[in-house]
Amino acid sequence: MSAPQAREEASSLQLCRIMRPDDANIVGNVHGGIILKMIEEAGCIIGTRHCNTQNGDRCLAALVRVEKTEFLSPVFIGEVAHVTAEITYTSKHSLEVQVKVMAENILTGAKKLANKAALWYVPCSLQNVDKIMEVPPIKYDSTEKEEEGRKRYETQKMERLETKARIEEVVPPPPNPDDLPKEKHSVGFSQSSLIHLVGPSDCTLHNYVHGGVTMKLMDEVAGIVAARHCNTNIVTASVDAINFHRKIMKGCVVTVTGRLTFVSNKSMEIEVLVDATSLVEAEKGKYRAVSAFFTFISLDKHNRPLPVPPLKINGEEEQRRFEEGNARYLHNKAKRLAEKQQQ
Repeated sequence: MSAPQAREEASSLQLCRIMRPDDANIVGNVHGGIILKMIEEAGCIIGTRHCNTQNGDRCLAALVRVEKTEFLSPVFIGEVAHVTAEITYTSKHSLEVQVKVMAENILTGAKKLANKAALWYVPCSLQNVDKIMEVPPIKYDSTEKEEEGRKRYETQKMERLETKARIEEVVPPPPNPDDLPKEKHSVGFSQSSLIHLVGPSDCTLHNYVHGGVTMKLMDEVAGIVAARHCNTNIVTASVDAINFHRKIMKGCVVTVTGRLTFVSNKSMEIEVLVDATSLVEAEKGKYRAVSAFFTFISLDKHNRPLPVPPLKINGEEEQRRFEEGNARYLHNKAKRLAEKQQQ
């Protein structure tokens, strides 16, 4: 098979698997983290396949960013998730993968669109993880498609650099929940952390953590925060752009912390921060590896949205985060309305 044919073969992929009881919460909704992990696995496979269709070092596609991801419909135990991935843009050293998740009820044959996501990867050499390989170009249906992809690439590159610079300027550890007010529906009341030792099963061939593993841990912590605030069934509604600032290696201890930043009538924004520390190189200290904002909604027993209790604000810092979250909420709401009008 010629290189162009191999690239064409490697530019699309479909995975599917049935949702099991251990994939879901106590009422049967599949965890958002499970879906995110499946999305990332599909993106990693297709990205790695594509980047190895050329001569040179063998490489592995490493996740660097996930764009805003909408959870459009809940997925339930017993349904089959069909994950379709397609490479939609390539630059010299990165590629964009668009992923869709369809949920199929195998008893009735009914299908629904559950998720859409866009992920960005860079190919890392298996001989030297710090060596970024070149990405083979793809063919575009039109010059317009290529130009649209280039604009998305420039936008995400700028946002990723801005976020990284902001995170590196100030990396304060999240406050200890024991030091925060314990008043119900306050930030301190629901703030939660999870500590995880990175093992071999969490890692890629490079011994670095899979992006999907990290996203699953982040979703779990955000879900705990949301459940503590509402004391009801909760589900992931969306995830703002997830930026992977630094790699996490096997043997590291990761601390995943979630805290409420903003609450509307029917949704909660939760900031999730992932910090890592090496057990064998403790002198390097703790560093911020990943950050993102998750949005959750509260549901009744019939999966209908419930009102969310207001968030009680304590101090200027919480007030600042609340106002920034409100600005993001209004921006996303206006964007959704504009997309509906276009459709």
